[in-house]
Amino acid sequence: MTMTNVFYSTQQVRIGEHKAASAKGLEMYSLMERAGQAVFAIGMAQYPSSEHWLICCGGGNNGGDGYIVASLAKSIGLYVTVWQVGDPESLTGDARMAYEHWQNHGGNVSEPQDRIPESVDVVIDALLGTGLSGVVRPGMLSLIETINQSMKPVIAVDIPSGLCGDTGSVLGGAIVAKHTVSFIGLKQGLVTGKAREYVGELHFAGLGVEDAFDQQNHPTVRAIHTKTPGQMLPKRFATSHKGTHGKVLLIGGNDGMGGAIILASMAAARCGAGMTAVLCHPHNVTPLLVSAPEVMSACWDKAQAIERRLSWCDVLAVGPGLGRDETAFAIYQAVHRIEKPKVVDADGLYFLMQQPDQDPLRVITPHPAEAAQLLQVSVEEIEADRYASVQALHRQYGGVVVLKGAGTLVYDGKQISVCMAGNPGMASAGMGDVLTGVITSLIAQGLPLVEATQLGVLIHSMAADQNSQSYGERGLLASDLLSHLRQLVNH
Repeated sequence: MTMTNVFYSTQQVRIGEHKAASAKGLEMYSLMERAGQAVFAIGMAQYPSSEHWLICCGGGNNGGDGYIVASLAKSIGLYVTVWQVGDPESLTGDARMAYEHWQNHGGNVSEPQDRIPESVDVVIDALLGTGLSGVVRPGMLSLIETINQSMKPVIAVDIPSGLCGDTGSVLGGAIVAKHTVSFIGLKQGLVTGKAREYVGELHFAGLGVEDAFDQQNHPTVRAIHTKTPGQMLPKRFATSHKGTHGKVLLIGGNDGMGGAIILASMAAARCGAGMTAVLCHPHNVTPLLVSAPEVMSACWDKAQAIERRLSWCDVLAVGPGLGRDETAFAIYQAVHRIEKPKVVDADGLYFLMQQPDQDPLRVITPHPAEAAQLLQVSVEEIEADRYASVQALHRQYGGVVVLKGAGTLVYDGKQISVCMAGNPGMASAGMGDVLTGVITSLIAQGLPLVEATQLGVLIHSMAADQNSQSYGERGLLASDLLSHLRQLVNH
């Protein structure tokens, strides 16, 4: 099974699977058999020594897939228990055929119990598919909680039951899967927000109709391209000089907040900006010179110095450690008037919220709490539908929008892209400052705004993944990414 880099809405898949099957001359029951075979293959590959499988079936075609899995497991001698929610005799269509096949081959069906038998090695979640509307009902929710509390490894059929296939939000409660096997077209809700806690390792099975489906449907979301990052950057010539590779200006680092601008400037330099300059509070000039002598640092207390640097730079970033006092506001106003590519983060977003406007040359990089402030909604509303949220941010502020978090999203008004890299260790102070430096550096080196943003998000997350693979996620610091950034832009 190969992973795809495009994602679709559940409605696209629901309608499109029939058209794709028809184009291939296949009956829908054949697709159900192939789906069951794909799940069974993943189960055997991941848990080859397992002996007892529990298949939990619902009332729709997701349950039918489960019966196919049950029949295959039984056929090779595994001990199989099937729990059916509701009356199995009420099953219809293809699900009914799969159920009858299970029965005709000596399979038994029982009602769900209050606890998972200790002998169970693997649980197959075939309870709820993508057709769930509203919250999970109490009886089903109780079974989901029983499965989760058992700590048995779960393989979810198409989508973890209780998860919204379009948004990645949890509809009252959801299965926490170790593996999810999704079919025909990957659902966009599997890769961002809460879904990252529930999906586990994501597997894709096209069932032999994925080419027809892809031809018939335009993806709603694309993964940020994962080819070697260094190959996406402009070639460097022997005759180039430091001015050739861009002049970056970073503004921030108010009194007591110097670390943010130090991290941002070091990230910009490590990602290959030819020249990097910083304007910061006078107290932070010396610490910055000690930390990064290659970065030109100066205090921001003279308007003439600010104007000179704003005129000098090719691209600028404002926000890391900027603060919210009168000096910070005046600096933000000066930056706001400049018609150059710019990245706005942290306290820069606070001032943007005070005076909302659109700027096609701007990249904004809010985390969910900042996004909530920018849209004047709750964090819960942002996370309930991250795709809608990133689109709303773009409608209001224009440019390129990065909605950070699990499954970071990038949107330029044309295409939503999602970052498949990253890990929970990134939830630590300073990570956003490093990202600001990375994106600013890539813009300075000549990449278009949206491409620089997408690549910056990807490199940032890949750097965190590389470090955590060596040392673990816990204790991951923003500064740990710096050496990996250099490797990634040169790889």
